[in-house]
Amino acid sequence: MARHLYSCPLRWSDMDAFGHVNNAVFIRYLEEARVDFIWRLAPNDGSGAFTGGIVVARHEIDYLKPLVHRHTPVTIELWVTKIRAAQLAVAYEIKDEEAVYARATTLLVPYDLEAGRPRRLMEQERLFLERYLEEEPGRGTSARDRRNGQAPAARDGRDAQSGKPEEAVVA
Repeated sequence: MARHLYSCPLRWSDMDAFGHVNNAVFIRYLEEARVDFIWRLAPNDGSGAFTGGIVVARHEIDYLKPLVHRHTPVTIELWVTKIRAAQLAVAYEIKDEEAVYARATTLLVPYDLEAGRPRRLMEQERLFLERYLEEEPGRGTSARDRRNGQAPAARDGRDAQSGKPEEAVVA
């Protein structure tokens, strides 16, 4: 599957008193990559995807290494990890050739701006997102995989095919 790559410049004002990019600024970096993905890339494929709106429901960020100001941008890789009827999740890595500085996920909800309430994904949105879908390990299968006959991953210690308990291997 494809990943969206976004080149994100660092600004002097992004640094805090400790001399590295402030943790809250990372959310702005994720937003810039997500906006580029949803509002620039999706409409350019001719689908009309996401014209109805979308809102953030949740962010999770793991800060892995301090990022200090420099003149070269960082790369933000973005891909889709979950597509449901009325929500999706995207994952990110903020990195350069030498290090990964942060990993994050965002839960997004399609939103009807006029009605002021959540809505379901439109088919053209789903089709666009599926090109970037990479299921996270242990998260089950996507709707596309289920349509293609692949079984979901076991979540309760049982074999996904037979339903029998899996045997633990002790080393």
